[in-house]
Amino acid sequence: MSGGVALVTGASGDIGHAVGDALAGHGLHVVAVARRFDRLADLASRRPQVQPIAADLTIAADRAAVADAANGLGRLDLLVLGSGIYRRSDDPTELERQFAANVHGPYALLQAVLPLLIASQGQVVFINSTQGLAASPGVGQFAATQHAMRALADSLRDEVNPHGVRVASVFLGRTATTRQAAIFAREGRAYAPERLLQPADVAGIVLTLFTLPPTAEVTNITLRPRLKS
Repeated sequence: MSGGVALVTGASGDIGHAVGDALAGHGLHVVAVARRFDRLADLASRRPQVQPIAADLTIAADRAAVADAANGLGRLDLLVLGSGIYRRSDDPTELERQFAANVHGPYALLQAVLPLLIASQGQVVFINSTQGLAASPGVGQFAATQHAMRALADSLRDEVNPHGVRVASVFLGRTATTRQAAIFAREGRAYAPERLLQPADVAGIVLTLFTLPPTAEVTNITLRPRLKS
């Protein structure tokens, strides 16, 4: 893995932070992207291989800056798409915001750096949600964005496999994150993070996907807590 380059979006969140940390710890140069620079700076202070970039992927100029950074490195071996927002709403305007953050922005960045991934015969990992497999009541807007990302991943896989690029979707159940704590509070449920998936669990899956033999591809993984909350 030493000498490789990874780009991780949503790297200020608990999951993206863990993924970036794990990849950098295994020798990759990690371009860590998020809107919040404070946690990116914290990661970069501990991992000199991390190149932090504050960017909002819903803004074209910010996406271009991220793509320029990847192009400046001359290669890209792994793209982890983990950015996005979560809202429960029946307001169509909120649906538009979620599609912009969860689908359009990440997809536009993917298309911008895809030539680098093809050149390196790299890999794309979509960090999705089990809501992308089956939508729960009250979460239709968010689930719709996750279903869209699942469709984009499935289509992309058949498009880029002939070029040696692997594409995987990781569908996560409840994970111990700041977002999940807020969801439990909204539902009026006691939050026991030790009973949930851990961000490090997700990072371990990403590492496993990236280090598969070149003859193998995992297309979809559903990861859920072993203990039921």
